[in-house]
Amino acid sequence: MSDGKGHPPVFGIRLVDAAQAGTQVVVADESAVLAGGDDEIAELHRGSDERGRAGAVLVLPRPLRTPAKVVIVGVGAGDEAGWRSAGAAAVRAVPAGEPLHVVLPAGVSPTAVRGLAEGLWLAAYRFREAVDGARSAGVTLQTDSPDTYAESLETARVTAAATWLARDLTNMPPSVKNPAWFADQLVAEAASRPGLEVTVREPDRLRAEGFGGLLAVGGGSASPPRLLEIAWRPEGATRHVVLVGKGITFDTGGISIKPREGMKLMKKDMGGAAAVVAATLGAADLGLPVRITALAPLAENAISGSAYRPGDVITQWDGTTTETTNSDAEGRLVLADVLAYAVAKLHPDVVIDLATLTGANAVALGKRTAALYSRDDSLAADLEAAGQAAGERMWRLPLPAEYTDYLRSDIADRHSSPSQGAGSVVAALFLSEFLGDRVDHWAHLDMSAPAWSDANDADLTKGATGWGTRTLLRYLSEN
Repeated sequence: MSDGKGHPPVFGIRLVDAAQAGTQVVVADESAVLAGGDDEIAELHRGSDERGRAGAVLVLPRPLRTPAKVVIVGVGAGDEAGWRSAGAAAVRAVPAGEPLHVVLPAGVSPTAVRGLAEGLWLAAYRFREAVDGARSAGVTLQTDSPDTYAESLETARVTAAATWLARDLTNMPPSVKNPAWFADQLVAEAASRPGLEVTVREPDRLRAEGFGGLLAVGGGSASPPRLLEIAWRPEGATRHVVLVGKGITFDTGGISIKPREGMKLMKKDMGGAAAVVAATLGAADLGLPVRITALAPLAENAISGSAYRPGDVITQWDGTTTETTNSDAEGRLVLADVLAYAVAKLHPDVVIDLATLTGANAVALGKRTAALYSRDDSLAADLEAAGQAAGERMWRLPLPAEYTDYLRSDIADRHSSPSQGAGSVVAALFLSEFLGDRVDHWAHLDMSAPAWSDANDADLTKGATGWGTRTLLRYLSEN
């Protein structure tokens, strides 16, 4: 986890104004070496097939006139994404524990330095339960004007720390991670940050307040459900953003049981909850002047004699009823309760939910792209821009009104899992029924596919990606 101050715990990145020891990192774009290299290194770069492509790396064990090993990394066209890829390539190009020294080009933008630092930290992530030593002994960034980049570096540090936290929470084995454990971790994380308020609702209170969907989904597990609420209320804030994240700590599918291949990664089914709580802590670390409430409904969808069944009718928080036609469509039931509660009790200006909600996300958009749903064109555009800047891709899909007919039930207000197709779209439409007068100021991100990476790739590490954390922090910082 983070150290409670927004700082990743493995290594530091320092701004310096003089050369330092360590592997020398030379930065190149698509045409030339930009900084840190002499004529010999420039010539070697010109002879490379990669020619400064973003994320390309060329390791020179020891050029003739250079006393240290040199790594040439490409920034491509020189945008923030290119610099982020370069940072990731650099940290992977040297053995663990080896220091890096980067000479920044004169006049490089603070945005580029933010991207570089994010790439260095994000690619260096190791799950805390399996760390076998520091990925780097430290990084120095040489520049004639360190003060110019201090704020960008700190923003990158907080962003990386929040993403590491989201990855840690998601990677944690389900033998440890149950609803109570998740809530306890966030209580501890928030305790070190002034201005955060945390509320944890346990089953008796959930029952008294009518969170029927959350109680039904969690009713089959020996680990009872929780509702985690984290509030950041900075003085003078006039805008209130509610973030809701699906927090199924493990999903067997319930009585509608998943096959082995479909179940083995279901510890990631709380990736949405991890992202919203990590982003809220990051916002507090940055002191963002916006009121934020993060809501994480936490449950384990298990199989037992007390598990809810296909055919059950559940009363949701808002008093409406849902016929449960598939116990493996559990995420929408817990989100529905919390969305209805948020709109009625918290009076938000904007509601954004993140959920590893449907396998249809990957079918439609592949493994690296989340599905974005919103009736608010401005909100959708802001989220798309934040995702692009953060390096987290999403694609907006429609919410056709006629598809709501698929949700109608003969014995309840709706049923949970229609069979007519368009699974991700229909799940979003299901959620939209609980937004009341905020439905036109709401966005849903179905991020089931990009929540997990099968391999190290650029700033992603194999395992949980923390997807959504960076997008939310960008959105909250810039809107």
